[in-house]
Amino acid sequence: MVIEDRITIATPEGVELQVVLAGAGSRFIACVFDIALQILLAGAAAIATLVLLGGGLGTALFAIALFACLYLYNILFEVLAAGRTPGKRLTHLRVVRAHGTPVDLPASAIRNLVRLVDLLPGAYLVGLASIVITRRNQRLGDLAAGTLVIRDSAARRVRRPKRARLPRRRASAAARSGSAPAQAGELDAAGGWDVSAVSAAELAAVRRFLERRESLDASARAELAYRLEQGLRAKVAGAPRELAPERFLEMLAQAKASR
Repeated sequence: MVIEDRITIATPEGVELQVVLAGAGSRFIACVFDIALQILLAGAAAIATLVLLGGGLGTALFAIALFACLYLYNILFEVLAAGRTPGKRLTHLRVVRAHGTPVDLPASAIRNLVRLVDLLPGAYLVGLASIVITRRNQRLGDLAAGTLVIRDSAARRVRRPKRARLPRRRASAAARSGSAPAQAGELDAAGGWDVSAVSAAELAAVRRFLERRESLDASARAELAYRLEQGLRAKVAGAPRELAPERFLEMLAQAKASR
């Protein structure tokens, strides 16, 4: 039996989600893969600069390329690839902020700067020890940056309470709504909704979700949309029952904006 470290995090939308933390083993495999790729990139840079160019210019360019391979590699992938380096993508892991939002540039820069300490005294021993003994499986860089490493498929394996279970039909609709924005006619129809019972704080939560949904894992995105919709549906009069969760939230935001 596989024992998974599950935690509950409160998202900025005010919704609690369960995620599965990455363990030391999967993180070590991801790290080994990334280091191997970094070595290959550094080797290619050495050939391109030291061998082909040579001299002082080649040495200077190699120093820049080596810095990029060793430090910027992780930052660029984490910020631009939704928290996933090639090694993390291979092992289905993702770096996120402690409250579930995507990792940003300052957090990634901090966690990767402290990586120099995690590598001590060799073979990543400090980092592995920290992952094992901390409650949220965080290495020192994660503790300093306020980040977590989670399993990308975590939300799919979480057993939801019965009242929050997403029916199969609605899950399909939620997935479809993520790729097809609301049509102009649909948004115009939302003008007839009575949304007076929706508070400013609730509207802000909806807008935060709509702004960052593209950066979320598909399953987490569908669950967040469903829970927000379930919490707000009773406060909105005039909304068709067949609307998918994301479509409902888009039209709700439009209806409030038109007031």
